[in-house]
Amino acid sequence: MGILELFFIAVGLSMDAFAVSVCKGLSVDRARPKYLVVTGLYFGGFQALMPVIGFLLGSWLSGAIEQIDHWIAFVLLTIIGINMIRESRGEAEELDRSFSPKAMLPLAVATSIDALAVGVTFAFLKVSIVPAAALIGVTTFAFSAAGVKIGNIFGARYKSKAELVGGIVLILMGVKILLEHLGVLG
Repeated sequence: MGILELFFIAVGLSMDAFAVSVCKGLSVDRARPKYLVVTGLYFGGFQALMPVIGFLLGSWLSGAIEQIDHWIAFVLLTIIGINMIRESRGEAEELDRSFSPKAMLPLAVATSIDALAVGVTFAFLKVSIVPAAALIGVTTFAFSAAGVKIGNIFGARYKSKAELVGGIVLILMGVKILLEHLGVLG
């Protein structure tokens, strides 16, 4: 898997965190730099950690299911993508104003569950996990910090579009992986 593909996956994964960050930006009167950094660290940190955990789980299982790993990657990415598209049609979430660990930790975990499944996929595809997880974390940090600012300035207008785009990107990556393993794409 190339750097461009990894970047697209990182962008797709960061869309949930971006959408929640936009909502956090809506909840405050002023998007202070501290809010941008705290949000970026929580969401980026968990988005980097979860693929590593998923990778370790996937590595443990990969020998047993090597013959169908590309189908698993396709199914996982497609399910994640469909779920993100479905969420893009829902109502905007109301979040409290707090940026405390008690408020941010559950949000960071909830927005990074998809990254756990992607980490399993990375194990099956033999992706180098450290650079991949770092790219996902840095990308999510940037999108999350920007999301707080954008939410504070523009409102909830971009939340559903971000989730829709993220879902489409993940589905397309799943299809590409499947087509490559079936020999349709070189």
